[in-house]
Amino acid sequence: MNLLVLYLLLLKASLMSFSGLGSLPIIRDDFVVQRHVLTDHQVNTAVVAGRTGPGPFGLYLVCIGYYVAGIPGAAAAYLALVTPAFLVLPLIRWLGPRADEPLIRNAIQGVLLGSAGLLLAASVPLARDAITGPLMLAIVIASFAILSFTKLEAAWLMFGAAIVGLVAKLVAP
Repeated sequence: MNLLVLYLLLLKASLMSFSGLGSLPIIRDDFVVQRHVLTDHQVNTAVVAGRTGPGPFGLYLVCIGYYVAGIPGAAAAYLALVTPAFLVLPLIRWLGPRADEPLIRNAIQGVLLGSAGLLLAASVPLARDAITGPLMLAIVIASFAILSFTKLEAAWLMFGAAIVGLVAKLVAP
């Protein structure tokens, strides 16, 4: 597959996704159904590899690029993954001086509220799966309170929550 075509297909998937795996249906349609360059098993393997390591959930796109065209494909996929971040720069330059205009301010508030809704919609199923007992519920409530009312960095909070969960597992029979 041509690297430019690969980049453009992955860029389309990256632009259409607001939450990592939201681009999965696009990826499957473009690479498995339409072009037959990947199998479902390869897509699943790429998702697992991308979600296993640190970084954004959309990192699996780099694995998709690698499966399609090796190292050059992975590089094209990485560029497709970071391009939207650079597209924001001219948008910010244009919006910056106009941010106080009521029309622009309302549009920004709409996008902000839509993003908050997406985060909430993604968080509820994760919370349902993670809160398995009273201790886990206590960790959630304490974490919310600490982040809301203190200036503690989130990394320290995550580290502390991990220690509490580990100790609870070691102490519990």
